[in-house]
Amino acid sequence: MFMLHAALLWTINDFPAYGNLSGWSTKGKLACPSCNASTDSNWLKYGRKQCYMGHRRLLPAGHVWRTRKGLFNGKEDHRMPPNWVDGHGLLTQLQMLGDVQFGKSCRKRKRTAEQLNWTKKSIFFKLPYWSMLRLRHNLDVMHIEKNISDSILGTLMDMPGKTKDNINSRRDLENLGFRKELHLKSEGGRVTMPRALYILHGDERHKLCEWLAGVKFPDGFASNVTHCVSVRDCKITGLKSHDHHVFLQRLLPIAGGGFLRSDIALALTELSSFFKELCARTLDVNRLSQLQLDIVTILCKLEMIFPPSFFDIMVHLAVHLPGEAILGDVETKFNRADRNIDGGEDGTIDGFKVFNQRLRPLGIARNVQLQDKLRTSAIWYVLNNCIEIGPYLEEHYDKCRESNPNSVDRTHQNEFPSWFKQRVQDQRTGNPPRVSADLYALACGPDPWVASYAACIINGKRFHTKQLELRRRSQNSGVLVTGDEDTNNLDFYGVINDVVELHYMGGHRVYLFSCDWFDVGDKKRGVRVDDHITSVNMDRTWYKNEPFVLACQASQLSTPLSRTDIEPIHIDARGHMAVGGECINSTDFIDDGMVPSCSGDGYGDWEYSDEEDLSTDEESESE
Repeated sequence: MFMLHAALLWTINDFPAYGNLSGWSTKGKLACPSCNASTDSNWLKYGRKQCYMGHRRLLPAGHVWRTRKGLFNGKEDHRMPPNWVDGHGLLTQLQMLGDVQFGKSCRKRKRTAEQLNWTKKSIFFKLPYWSMLRLRHNLDVMHIEKNISDSILGTLMDMPGKTKDNINSRRDLENLGFRKELHLKSEGGRVTMPRALYILHGDERHKLCEWLAGVKFPDGFASNVTHCVSVRDCKITGLKSHDHHVFLQRLLPIAGGGFLRSDIALALTELSSFFKELCARTLDVNRLSQLQLDIVTILCKLEMIFPPSFFDIMVHLAVHLPGEAILGDVETKFNRADRNIDGGEDGTIDGFKVFNQRLRPLGIARNVQLQDKLRTSAIWYVLNNCIEIGPYLEEHYDKCRESNPNSVDRTHQNEFPSWFKQRVQDQRTGNPPRVSADLYALACGPDPWVASYAACIINGKRFHTKQLELRRRSQNSGVLVTGDEDTNNLDFYGVINDVVELHYMGGHRVYLFSCDWFDVGDKKRGVRVDDHITSVNMDRTWYKNEPFVLACQASQLSTPLSRTDIEPIHIDARGHMAVGGECINSTDFIDDGMVPSCSGDGYGDWEYSDEEDLSTDEESESE
């Protein structure tokens, strides 16, 4: 006999519920439960709310931004980071709280300075181990993302009621005495509000709405945001939490890069990349430690861009997310297994990996006969990507190098299938035979007739042909094949034209994607790599005679808009799937170009223009 115990490790709620469970009020000047008594806040006289800035104190000592008065609040900041308060320290603070009476009949209690922001002693402290936990209450990443995305989108689009830059924000700037270029100006009895660089013009807002209205994503990845966009009125309303999650991580870098000045767009892109890495399926502790430094730099950059009214408590809470992720992973439903299952159980599979692709075709198969060139190309691609026949490939390549050194690769590609077939047949007739059933089936080649499908599911992702998605609001035809040493680490981007099923002896099947490949070899006209974004020219294609790729080798991409230049977005796998006998851990794909670059300053003296001033009547806006 033994006694089974259950333990509560931590809770996860939105921020108001965080305050109810923890007993720490999430409002007021000490709203941050992590910073505790060291929360840096400032009351905005005209906005009538607290702002939470002062992130320079989290920078390394001696950082150049600590002395840059003009870029921040007009003061130097040499303060040390706040100290972390452990469970015993919290209990000491709670001893100052005394007996708290609840109920509507009780008068509102006035807290003393020693009571800080405590409203009650949480019932969880009755658990014997609760005070010893390093992480008791999780911040809700999705809730923080939603609020930050809402603030950014509302400010960029200058949406009434959503923007963080209004008349009162400018008056607060004037009251605080910095960012003089954004102060209100009185001219002829009217007040003009200089347009900030982070606010889009009317034409830019219209183009952004048109762009969002044309965005397509794979099935199940995001909702149809077209329903939330009014192109005629230049309004974006009704976005849900997951819509903001997708916008912040996937669309903001592209939107910012297309309309904003490069330094502003870079800061927003780094913020987007921060959340993208933080919500990855697999978290690297070393990378999280770096993210903890990066988010401080990112928030300091945002302090140079947006007014103090932008920095509500939700923006500040982002600085604590990497530390919590180190203690316990980011808890959302989006890093859990999904229902997109493509058949089979995880585990080791016997036989050749090309014959064991976990793919589930969708729809009705069409029996077609490949043209001779396409069939030859398909056979060669399968053979060249079958690791089990590596010794045969090396042996034949050495023979070609000796017999025809001037065109080794072409001779090897043209002659290997027939040489390999004859070699395997000779080994099969030997005594004893040294050929497995899989090897013999592969050497004999596929049937001339193949099955063609318009859709399939593999690696937990749904793929469609380009033709099928023309009448759909989703996009599932984009593919990425990650480069290796043989391709000089060059990544290949394309769209699927056909899903081909090759039939081999013994009931074996090999699945290939027939694709149009975009020309990424031309660094000037084919592909352009900017800060964190890779743009591909869809008008330029190559490898027209070699369209095939093994279905298990392809990752899914989404092109945010169907136009000549596309910015490919990698789509994460939805679950842990086994491919070719190996269990593939579905991780967030992070390009080298997508990792935030937060080192150094990179920000000179900011300049603002008075172009397209916003005018308001001074009388109507007066207090």
